[in-house]
Formats: sequence, structure tokens, C-alpha cells
Amino acid sequence: MKMDQKPTATLLELAAKSLLSNEPAAIHALNEIPRDLFVPLFNAAFLGGHKQMLKAMVRVWPFCCLHIGSLNARESYYEIVEAMIDGLQILPAQNSSSWQPKLRILDLRYDLDCETTCSEIRTTFPFCFQSCIYSQHSILKIEEAQNNVRCLGIGNSASKPHLAQKPMELLVDISLNGTLRTEQFLSLLLSKVEQSLGSLHLCCRDLQIDKVSAHKTILQLLDLGCIEHLEVDQTYLNEVTTILTQMNHLSGLSLSNIPFKSYKGRNFRSFLIWLGRLDTLQELSLSFFCLTNQLYKLLRVLPPRMDTLYLSFCGLSNRDVIVLSQSSQATHLRVLNLSNNQIFSEVDEPFLTLLEKVSGTLEHLEVNNCFITDSTLSAILPALSLCSKLYFLSFAFNPITMPALKSLLQHLAPLRRLKHVIYPVPVHCYNEWNFLETLDRRKLAEAQAQVNTMLKEVQREDMKWASCCD
Repeated sequence: MKMDQKPTATLLELAAKSLLSNEPAAIHALNEIPRDLFVPLFNAAFLGGHKQMLKAMVRVWPFCCLHIGSLNARESYYEIVEAMIDGLQILPAQNSSSWQPKLRILDLRYDLDCETTCSEIRTTFPFCFQSCIYSQHSILKIEEAQNNVRCLGIGNSASKPHLAQKPMELLVDISLNGTLRTEQFLSLLLSKVEQSLGSLHLCCRDLQIDKVSAHKTILQLLDLGCIEHLEVDQTYLNEVTTILTQMNHLSGLSLSNIPFKSYKGRNFRSFLIWLGRLDTLQELSLSFFCLTNQLYKLLRVLPPRMDTLYLSFCGLSNRDVIVLSQSSQATHLRVLNLSNNQIFSEVDEPFLTLLEKVSGTLEHLEVNNCFITDSTLSAILPALSLCSKLYFLSFAFNPITMPALKSLLQHLAPLRRLKHVIYPVPVHCYNEWNFLETLDRRKLAEAQAQVNTMLKEVQREDMKWASCCD
């Protein structure tokens, strides 16, 4: 049986491509073609940038959900998804056809792990793995309420027209960056929601905002309770806090270029209070967020089992590294980025202790531009060698010599899970260290060749080493 599946899929793909060779005829035939042909036809139309075909397919989609999944459009993302949104049939079809579209969820997010449509072999709701479960305007909440009404026996014929207009969801990641193209896209989204008269739930899970003050009107129209990942740039801390008060299910938060005057001020205290209420937070990224000798205030409000921490350009001190090594989060961290902090300018013991604490869980480590020297590298190598789960290591833009680099490679070779290393250009390759204009490309090529030779010698050609200048 399994042997027959692959040829069948291939035949469906060929049939889909054949249909698209005459797009007007294919659109006209959508009500007649077999249901099994829809997914391969959609994939081919999306990859080929057939906007009119996509619009027509969304209108008559025979499954409950439709996901972009891992598909990459050949044309502009906005043009493709705008055509699909335009085809979204909000109100009941105004035709006499007995074959009505079933589409309830249109998912326009890129997701490698998501199929074009979910299996419908289910006995319980939700029928889609990506259904919104938080918002009161979601399909799940609305149908639960309608079911309760029916169970109580208070439904009547007058309510049937309203119930016939089934709730729908539009899932999309949104970037509020102020560009004209983005504004046009947002205008279409909001227009579609208004046309639905409440039956369409706009569900945004990933939201990026540049300058909150410029997008307050749009933010008021979004259901911020759906947000799982929030990225904010160039916004005052009190505005960030205002947004956080409306988010109960945030798993990832990224803040950069956030100005605030004092760690003792009301705005910072309020921010910490609301940050401490994000029990589901797993990932925190701060960049250009000065925390010198203040990291302890942040760590004590974060979930103890949070596993991802990015603290680049945060002015971290040795005291901050000591606090991090003693924190409850240290024994759970999978991803740690301390780049662009001069944490090795004095002593290396705090970082050594930190490495020992995270050695059982750490998978991803970045310490770029942290003033790691040969002596520092030599001191932390034993602890680094204990990180048995390490998959990615980056320590670019540190003043390391070639002998120290070779020693590092030998120590890391036994780490079988380690597959990617980004290393600094050895100092001898520069006439003046860390000035790209003085880089000797011939010397760099020789250093790279030596690294590749060593990888062969230790039988670790599966471990990819690349310099920051590759």
C-alpha cells in the first residue's frame, strides 16, 4: 500500500501543473475537480505565483483549514497573500450550488512543521491544530458558547440566520514598521474584518512593532491576547508595559533600543511587575538595554524554568554574570547569548561558574565580541567541554591566536552534538586587529585550511567551522 502512495502523489502534482497551464479554464473547473486534487493544485499555484487561481481556490476550498506552511512564494509575499485574503468568503455564498466551501481557518504564516491542511479525522473540536484557543472571538470560544445555548434549549428559529454565518479565523504575522507596503496590507486586513460584521477573527501570534506611538490605532483593533511572540524596537518603556498588560500568553519577548532614565524609576518598576506576571514566558531577548549591575532585578521576576536568554549590548558586568550563574534559570537555559558585553575584561571565574551550571542543558551559546583572550579561552575550555548538548557555538570578534583556536577545536571534537562553530579571525590575519580594512585574505585562507585539515584529522567533518568573515 505504501509503495503506491508516492506515484499517486506524483500523478496529482502532474495533474495540478497541467491544469495551471490554462489558468482561466482551471478556475472555471474548480467546482468539478476531485477534492484530492486541491492540495497539490494549491501548492503549485502558490509556488508559481498564480494570484487569480489562489483567490478562486480560497473561495471554494473544500477543507476546514488552509495553511501556507513551508511554501515560499515566487512573487511578493504581500501580493500572494492579499489575493488569498481577497478570496476569503466571509458571508454565505450567494449561489445555488449545493457544494459549499468549508474553509474556516486561513493561515498565512510561514511554518515549516505545518501541512497545507490538517487531518479531519477527529472526534473532538478543534478540527485544526492551529485554531486560536485564547480569544473570546475565536472559533473555539464562539462555538462553545453556541453549543451551551443549544444544550440549555434556549435556541430559536430567529437565531438561525446568525448561526448560519459561521465564525472564521485569519491567522497572520504582523509587522508594524511604517512602510507604505505594510500599511496597504494592514488596511486590507482591517477592511476584511469590518466586512465580516464580527464573524472573522484576526489572530496574530507574532507581532513586530517599530515605535509603538506610531501604531496605536492599529494596536487597538488587534486582539493582543492572542500574541505569543512580541518584538518591539525604539519604544519608551512605559509604552511597552502598556502592551504587556494586555498579553497573557506571551512565550517570547524581544526588546531593543528601549530608553529609560532610571532603574529606580516608576516606569522600570512597573515594567518588572508586569514582566513577572508572564508565567508562560520562555524566551527573553534584550538588546541595547542597559542592565549594568541590575540583572538581578530582571532575573528574580522571570519564570524560573525559562530556557532562552539573549542579552546583547546590555553592558553586563562580572557581577551580573555571577548573579546569572546563581539564578534558578541557569540550570534550565538551552539558548544563551551574552555577545557585545565586556564580561571578560577583568576575570573569567564568573563565566566559568556559569558554564558549569548550564552544562547539562545548553544547546546554543554566543559570546561574540566579549574580549575573550587566549588565557580566557584556556581557562573556560574544561567547563565548555562539559556542555554535552551543545549544538551551536559562536565567539566571533574576540582576540584569539591560531594556537588557541587549534586547542579549542581539539577540546570540542568529542562533543558529538556540536555541528556549527563560528570562530574569530585569528589576530595574526590582521595588520591591526579587528579592523577589516587591514585583514590579510591570504593569511585567513591559510587559517581556514588548517581548521579544515584538523577537522579531518579528528574525524569531525560533520562539524562546520566558519569564520565571521566567510
